Amino acid sequence: MPHPRVWAGALLLTLPWMAVAAPGERPEVTAAAAKLQAQVVSWRRDFHEHPELSNREERTSAQVAAHLRKLGLKPRVGIAHHGVVAIIEGGLPGPKIALRADMDALPVTEQTGLPFASKVKAEYRGEPVGVMHACGHDAHTAILLGVADALVAMKAQLPGQVMLIFQPSEEGAPGNEEGGASLMLKEGLFADFKPEAVFGLHVFSSVQAGQIAVRGGPLMAASDRFNIKVIGRQTHGSAPWNGIDPIVASADLISAAQTVVSRQANIAKQPAVVSFGAIKGGIRYNIIPDEVEMVGTIRTFDEEMRQKIFADLKNVAEHTAAAHGARAEAQVPDQDGNPATINDPALTAKMLPSLQAVVGAGNVYEPPLQMGAEDFSFYAREVPGMFFFVGSTSVGIDPATAPSNHSPKFLLDEKSLDIGLRALLQVSLDYLHGGPQG
Repeated sequence: MPHPRVWAGALLLTLPWMAVAAPGERPEVTAAAAKLQAQVVSWRRDFHEHPELSNREERTSAQVAAHLRKLGLKPRVGIAHHGVVAIIEGGLPGPKIALRADMDALPVTEQTGLPFASKVKAEYRGEPVGVMHACGHDAHTAILLGVADALVAMKAQLPGQVMLIFQPSEEGAPGNEEGGASLMLKEGLFADFKPEAVFGLHVFSSVQAGQIAVRGGPLMAASDRFNIKVIGRQTHGSAPWNGIDPIVASADLISAAQTVVSRQANIAKQPAVVSFGAIKGGIRYNIIPDEVEMVGTIRTFDEEMRQKIFADLKNVAEHTAAAHGARAEAQVPDQDGNPATINDPALTAKMLPSLQAVVGAGNVYEPPLQMGAEDFSFYAREVPGMFFFVGSTSVGIDPATAPSNHSPKFLLDEKSLDIGLRALLQVSLDYLHGGPQG
């Protein structure tokens, strides 16, 4: 039987709800939200039922491009594999901004019980997996399509230009592939159109539906992967002295690695995390294997701390293995990771009233630092950026215990689609018109 919360959430999805304007919300935002509400919900449910993994977003990008063409835009497709970009030209002179939504899903088997739950199967790292929009990117794509509709409808009176970025592979390109925001920029995303500001949002399970969370400065951590291989010498389990045991060396290494943060990083400055996520070595109970491989993640907010942790973890790995007579091949990091997501303080302060106009000042708050990561950070390194969280957990459910983003039971209150649409549209219009009203 589905969890009781699933029934509550599924019921909520069938009930009508209407956008209610808060004091300060632009009337054109309220009107657009009411007009587009049903369409945005429909888009989101369609994307949810047909999720695609990172760098495999063929159907999603085709659907997005088709609708943008229907609006009279001329989307560029195939950027960073399946990225879609379009420019809305306002009828009046004004600034340039960019709005970003990610499109990819996760290798997660859905357990929500929703009528439009994903049944998609795919292959990930050589293994069969279910595929699910367990992070809410289906909502982001639907919201930005709605914002595009609204902006195109008012473009004659719109000052400036708006770049729409529908991005693939935010969750990370598989294997040795490149993807995501970094590849879009590498392929010239901002070469001919350099925005003054970039905005993005993320539906978030730890925020109550009807609320928005945002903070200036560091918001989400840098995320880096590492791969450590400990190489010993195989022998029979009954005679370990005839070989070099990489399993024992790896156990010692994992324990010693905890001191990288607890004793070598100045966590009074900013928090940091080193976590091992997988370890693989050996195949039989009585054979000590030749090698053990470990993978994990490093999360930091400060660039100097980030680089120091890289060096310290590599040092610990190599010397701990050597102490056992083994050898460590430590790739720290094993590829370029995401830098910390840092909201431009001045931009965030300027646009805070825009978010408050949508949900009320009492429903916008500053969240704690988030150890999760986002490749929106690459855009925010190029131009001033603001990234904010839109609550997705229904009222009556505690966000602290609700299934989190990336859970197979992640359940989105579709009220967040309305809030997200209104917030992103309000921010866009306020910025293009020179700042929030009032």
